[in-house]
Amino acid sequence: MELQRTDLQKAVTEGILTAESAEALWHFLQSEPPDRPTFQGSHILYYLGGLLAIGALSLFMTQGWVLLGGWGLAALALLFGLLTTWLSHWFLQRKQLLIPAGIMLTLSVVLVPLAIYGLQMGLGYWEDVLPYQAYHTKIDGRWLVMEWGTLLVAALLLWRMPMPFAVMPVAVTLWYMSMDLLPLLLGTPGWQGVTAQNISILFGLGMLLLAFAIDVRQKGGLDYAFWLYQFGMLTFWGGLSFRSSDAEWAKFFYFCINIGLIVLGGLLRRRVFALFGGLGMAGYLGYLSHKWFSDSLLFPFVLIVIGFALLYLGVWWQRQGQALTERYRGHLPQMIVRLWER
Repeated sequence: MELQRTDLQKAVTEGILTAESAEALWHFLQSEPPDRPTFQGSHILYYLGGLLAIGALSLFMTQGWVLLGGWGLAALALLFGLLTTWLSHWFLQRKQLLIPAGIMLTLSVVLVPLAIYGLQMGLGYWEDVLPYQAYHTKIDGRWLVMEWGTLLVAALLLWRMPMPFAVMPVAVTLWYMSMDLLPLLLGTPGWQGVTAQNISILFGLGMLLLAFAIDVRQKGGLDYAFWLYQFGMLTFWGGLSFRSSDAEWAKFFYFCINIGLIVLGGLLRRRVFALFGGLGMAGYLGYLSHKWFSDSLLFPFVLIVIGFALLYLGVWWQRQGQALTERYRGHLPQMIVRLWER
């Protein structure tokens, strides 16, 4: 929750704070360094500039860079990496600007696969030269060297300068790795079939468990688990949703899993679980509508009733949820209680 000045004025009106204490509290909050991303002009410019730079060094890398040759490409990526790492330290230590420091550190991590690609190219590893852009579009087991190298360097950088945004390329790398492992394990060039989906589900679960382990241990209000939750959920839910089965019980079980994701999202206070769970529920209801109730006038009305019931449940929970939480607090795992107290 982002505190606004009007919230403090309302507290004064309710007699919770005095006008003097509310004014002092507001000035104190304004004097604190902004270590959390907010929807303000400077932060928008930070992320816009950072995302453009990240895109230029990854998704939008032009083929012209290959003209530098493998060694030239590796040297340039290393030079940029050292510069961005130094800038990250400078922003953090000299200016106390956490967001620009995190963006610079993220750029350092993004440059690692490019540097490794250049080294591989210089050593003649890529006989059939795939352009660097293919790293983000084509599945190939040979990318794994770049991915392992990225994870190693990222772990060292995050150990020295822990920045939440710099976890984003780590999560993307793990997502890529979940797909690139398949050609190595099965000796097949594509990503398809039940085995591929199972690997995706297991890899996604691993990322989610890692995110949860970080979530229950992180302190200081900084969210290091955010990106791991996003891409872990994408990997897990994607593998689960692309599994095909003609058994009705399997489809209903998928529906139940998505309901469970929504409940889990509420317990962990993570919207990404509710988002994907809602998509899965909508997909299952769409399947029922198309296959079993395509000619029924009653089915849309049933869905409307269910929708209104869920809305009413939301209103009820908003009014009674805090009291219920306090009542059953002692029966909940302490790690969940700690998440709620943040």
